[in-house]
Amino acid sequence: MAREDPGDAGFEYFEVAADVGIRAWGPDVRAAFCQCALGVFNLMVSLPEVEARETREVRASGEGYEPLLVNWINELLYLHDTEGFLVRRVELPALDASGLRSLLHGELLDPARHRPGLLVKAATFHQLAVTEEPGRFVARLIVDV
Repeated sequence: MAREDPGDAGFEYFEVAADVGIRAWGPDVRAAFCQCALGVFNLMVSLPEVEARETREVRASGEGYEPLLVNWINELLYLHDTEGFLVRRVELPALDASGLRSLLHGELLDPARHRPGLLVKAATFHQLAVTEEPGRFVARLIVDV
């Protein structure tokens, strides 16, 4: 089941015992990372229910794209856990294999408007991959639910 734009960029879920897998893609690594984050937040609450009312900045570092992706997603989950912040749109103004700076557009959780989905606990290193395919990058991430 693909979300967002299944052509140039998007995400879909794949089955994993007791967890959820996200396969995200885009024309560059930035887009693949952004789609992966949207895929994670879409598990917690349906993206169309979230409005881009506020912005948060989140930074992360890692030794290569795979650890960077896990560290960043876990930072996003921490933001959600501590503030109740839901993401609708993601920008990555700075990204290389050792670090990134992201701008998250979304809003605080409103139980009257947001129907809760899965509780995503953490991004894992299990079967983690960020690869380049012809014409696009693909990120494969499994999250603990």
